[in-house]
Amino acid sequence: MLRIKGGRVYDPANNTNGEIRDLCISDDGKIVPSVDGGRVIDATGMIVFPGGVDPHTHVAGGAINFARAMTPEDHRWAQAFLRSRDRRSGLGGMAPTTFATGYLYAGMGWTTVNEAAVPVMSARHTHEELGDIPILDKTSLVLMANNEILLDQLDAGNYERAKDVVAWYMNAARTYGVKAVNPGGVAAWKWGGDAKQVTSSIAGYSKLTPGKIVAQLARICNEIGLPHPMHLHCNNLGAPGNISTTLETLKHLEGQRAHIAHSQFHAYGGNDWDTMRSETTQLADFFNAHPNITTDAGAVVFGDTVTISADGPWQYLLYELTGRKWGNLDIENETGCGIVPYSYKPNNIVNAVQWAVGLELMLLINDPWQVSLSTDHPNGGCFWRYPEIIHLLMNADFRRECLSQVPDQIRSRITLPEIDREYTLYEVAILMSAGPARSLGLTQKGNLGKGCDGDVAIYQEQDNIAEMFGSPRYVIKNGEVIIEDGHIRNTPDGGEFIVQPEQDPEMADFMRPLFEECYTMSFDNYCVEMDRVANPTILSTLDG
Repeated sequence: MLRIKGGRVYDPANNTNGEIRDLCISDDGKIVPSVDGGRVIDATGMIVFPGGVDPHTHVAGGAINFARAMTPEDHRWAQAFLRSRDRRSGLGGMAPTTFATGYLYAGMGWTTVNEAAVPVMSARHTHEELGDIPILDKTSLVLMANNEILLDQLDAGNYERAKDVVAWYMNAARTYGVKAVNPGGVAAWKWGGDAKQVTSSIAGYSKLTPGKIVAQLARICNEIGLPHPMHLHCNNLGAPGNISTTLETLKHLEGQRAHIAHSQFHAYGGNDWDTMRSETTQLADFFNAHPNITTDAGAVVFGDTVTISADGPWQYLLYELTGRKWGNLDIENETGCGIVPYSYKPNNIVNAVQWAVGLELMLLINDPWQVSLSTDHPNGGCFWRYPEIIHLLMNADFRRECLSQVPDQIRSRITLPEIDREYTLYEVAILMSAGPARSLGLTQKGNLGKGCDGDVAIYQEQDNIAEMFGSPRYVIKNGEVIIEDGHIRNTPDGGEFIVQPEQDPEMADFMRPLFEECYTMSFDNYCVEMDRVANPTILSTLDG
């Protein structure tokens, strides 16, 4: 049992805005009205948040392992990082190992993460790595938008069968939701942001376009009742002028719930790198007019990182632009991935625009419940840089100071100098915890209400915002003190939330011949056994 006494509580899920009160957690790790006995933490002069939730990160599986292998010089000890007061020192690394990932997230007050890209064929290994990450609870998303069997059903007009195919693959992968990356694959990727690519037919399919894939997959995810709607990586990621593609794609979501991944990478104007500019006003206006659509920012921070994406064509272009190392993975009939180390530099005009775009989106989207804090780790920067981003959002003077360090010529290309908005602590609690938990459909996370998970971050109030959010006094997971004054006290195993949607009981008979025609792997060796998932919690689907 645990009583957190006298802290200033920020719990947006229950409309609690800085109320000074006690918070109690029972022996079974749940929030309760009161406890009798147990440890007492005096939180006077501290702020109390629900544990942070990252809705889009890459922490397990073949792609991040490839990134780790490409940057062997980068690995350092997480415990030393937790004691460090220089958050730019790089002690966290570009692609931390599994155990370091758990320590580093928890060391900032984050307790739940969503692994945003899982090919079914490599899902076993991904689950094993997720199980190896201490402390954190996890969800994961199966990649579906370019699956050959699914596209065949959609092209033939077999919509109900396509729903069963999606459900079957989710059950096979033991995941929580569905991720759609670059729908339509390579045929849909085109330089320059021409919106026509979203509505043009895909080679090999007479009736299917990227736009139809987006619309039908979003509908399928909602109709089979997934807690988290389709998680969409739009076409034409990272390219100047891609705002037209993004807005054209979003039109296909009319009336559907959906979550747009790393929207910073999809909000650019211009015709080429020399003219690239921010178009966040257009994209923010769309979100402000469509409360059923959520997004994570995919913000950029300056420094070294490594980029990994199932958008393989873009990654190869990035390799050609940088001349850095490049790696590629191909998962037959399902997805691919490119891996390229990268450095975001404040004196680089393109990088400076990207840095501004991520901040602009979080500041221009009016409702913080619609936008979540993310860097698309590690693509826009490493997750342990989140405290710096919070500082930028909460302090307009600090933003202006940082703006003075980027090239003057970008001011005509961005909106950030004109924005005076400063996030409040209540809004930060939404951005980093309550909002992403709600968009993921994790009702027991990001919530300090009765019966919810006892995941809590306690920060010492101070003027240095980055220091405050980078070094919590206490982090509590399921009622157990994990971090105390910068020291790791306990490293419990985290768990996984998975969703197993209903499907036609004869689906295995339907899939087997198609599978054997398309895949080299044996059908009987494909599905992930439940015992491969560490500490699973199976959540039911919603009413369709």
